[in-house]
Amino acid sequence: MIEVNDIVEGSVVGITKFGAFIELEDGKKGLIHISEISNQFVKDVNDFLKVNDKVKAKVIHISDDGKIDLSIKRLNEDEEYLEKLEKSKAMFEQKLNKFLKQSQDKLTDLKKHQENKRKFH
Repeated sequence: MIEVNDIVEGSVVGITKFGAFIELEDGKKGLIHISEISNQFVKDVNDFLKVNDKVKAKVIHISDDGKIDLSIKRLNEDEEYLEKLEKSKAMFEQKLNKFLKQSQDKLTDLKKHQENKRKFH
């Protein structure tokens, strides 16, 4: 059963001025509105999608009568967000490791300094 926020795959079965109809793997159909195709301005859906194209999309709404609204744009935004999050985590790990090494070096220097003080007193 398809739910909002699911990632689905299907084939473009029709193109109109206002979007593209997608037949999903389970045989249901969904619509990708022209505003949900790309972050770029989409004047003509045909510039981005063709009949029989395989697409991956995010389910953004399911109406009471079962109509499924899809978005390629939001799927890409999710993927971009996850990539940024991973890079951010990696940068944090690098910074943390650098900080830990510097702290350890300073502690080692401090201990050596204190030991040297004790030897001379």
